[in-house]
Amino acid sequence: MLAFGRIYLACFLAACGGAPSFAFDGADASSSSKQALDIFKNPHQALEAALESYRAGNPASSVEALKYAAAGGERLAQWKLGKMYADGDGVPRDDFKAYQYFLQIVDKYDEDTASWREKSVVASAYVAVGVFELKGIPGSRLKADPEQAMRMFLYAATNFGDSNAQYNLARLYMDGSAGLTKDNRQAARWLHLAAEKGHVEAQALLGHILFCGDGLPVQRARGLMWLTLAREGANANKRQDWVRNLYDQDMKIANDNDRQVALVYLEEHLRRRD
Repeated sequence: MLAFGRIYLACFLAACGGAPSFAFDGADASSSSKQALDIFKNPHQALEAALESYRAGNPASSVEALKYAAAGGERLAQWKLGKMYADGDGVPRDDFKAYQYFLQIVDKYDEDTASWREKSVVASAYVAVGVFELKGIPGSRLKADPEQAMRMFLYAATNFGDSNAQYNLARLYMDGSAGLTKDNRQAARWLHLAAEKGHVEAQALLGHILFCGDGLPVQRARGLMWLTLAREGANANKRQDWVRNLYDQDMKIANDNDRQVALVYLEEHLRRRD
């Protein structure tokens, strides 16, 4: 951790991203499930075989086994298929099929009987459903329902402490959408929870609104601390370019005192993590 901290500090100084439980592919679902029945003893065995195939770099060859496992109620299979359809990974991209698989998990979740090992999958499914419901899916029967999306995010944020849910909920408060009044103080509370978990986008937004004092007291040095953490945690892909741009923008107009105090905050933050 000390080495990790030194990297942050060096970079900072150098600077002065309800459907039932069955498959959704029409006629091929029953035939593929029948074939899977001949190969696997149960849905869990199908899931294990599918994951092994996927990890070996053969996503397309894992699909039928995943469909069989998903139809048998395996949440991880439902989640994996949802991700694959959302990303076009081994299957043609299909947001509505992705939504349906994620929705299976949400609809079947029972907090009284669920295994703690499945909670991260369930939380992720709630967030995914919320993201789809926020804007709807063009060309499908799913229309935008921001208020329902907000309920999905709120459930995952409060019951699972999911950082993506907390971030998305904060964005709703920042935008004043889903029937919520624009409230950056409330947004900052959710962003802080996600930022403490290492959520890069939450760190960047929290840092920016603290630095600018947008709707809350100005805390320029604290904001720079969060922006520095976000910049170093950002991926090299273009999807998180805005994080680096936000850091550059605020760092450019910061004064020497802001930077020096931010460095003290950064050292304290890294020490707490040690």
